[in-house]
Amino acid sequence: MSSSSAEAVPLDSPKVAEADYYARNWTFDAPGPVRIGSDAHGQMFARMLLETHNPYKPRVLDWPKLDPDAHARLTGLPIWDIAVQTEGRASLRVLDYAATIMDPLLHRAMVMDGEEEARHKKVLSNLVEAYGVVLEPEPEYTGYRDVEWGWMRTGYSECIDSFFAFGLFEAARRSGYFPPDLVDTFEPVIQEEARHILFFANWAAWQRARQPLWRKPWFLAKTAAVWAVLIWDRLVMARDLGGSSKQTNFTASSDSIGVSMSASELIDICLAENDRRMAGYDRRLLRPTTVPFFIRIARRFMRNPQPSAA
Repeated sequence: MSSSSAEAVPLDSPKVAEADYYARNWTFDAPGPVRIGSDAHGQMFARMLLETHNPYKPRVLDWPKLDPDAHARLTGLPIWDIAVQTEGRASLRVLDYAATIMDPLLHRAMVMDGEEEARHKKVLSNLVEAYGVVLEPEPEYTGYRDVEWGWMRTGYSECIDSFFAFGLFEAARRSGYFPPDLVDTFEPVIQEEARHILFFANWAAWQRARQPLWRKPWFLAKTAAVWAVLIWDRLVMARDLGGSSKQTNFTASSDSIGVSMSASELIDICLAENDRRMAGYDRRLLRPTTVPFFIRIARRFMRNPQPSAA
């Protein structure tokens, strides 16, 4: 089913394939090393985001017709309210910070980031409309006085949630929990999150490197405070699993998409998918490393997945 009377673009269209390729593969045209914090570094990560933009339009995505079982699985997931709200908040926080940026190139990239987050919300809103999911009313958005704090909280939160989303999305694809056409329709949204966290990781390193010596401790303390808040949010989520709490993002639980697997299996998929989704971008761009680093440490203490019985 299409979400609009406008003509939907078939997923096997050459235009879709071309846009998908350029969204995943990009190299900075300046040769040689790029120093972190330099003007060239800022140009590199800003241009990466701008030049890998996938121009799909939410209103002409071709939502596939679902059989009754698949429709019941999709509409029964308790994630759609917080999914829509999370993307909406992310967009507004990014755009709040974008309004403070004077550099024209970085400003354009930051605005695009915020607009893409808004597009994610639109995709999710169209999905729930197409399949008849009823959402709770959205709470009123209130921004932060420190807009950089809001941007950092959004960026680091996406670094956590996207890492797990990559693996959960692949696990759902392998299991057949969602039909292949629906997985293909959502694929550009998932890849867009990879671009966003790549952009954010480079912005964070660039911003940290450009701080004067007297401000570096303050920036590092702010970063640590953001991580503390995000860890606390996820501890609250873990405490409330099985209850009605929807106060944080939804991606970091395989139960939320009906996929049953061991923690070690899920982690292995997350690590592999994280590497795969980052592989096509210029190697001089820094990759998000904090979540994969700690996850790899945790993985060492877990048993390897047991082979399935023949």
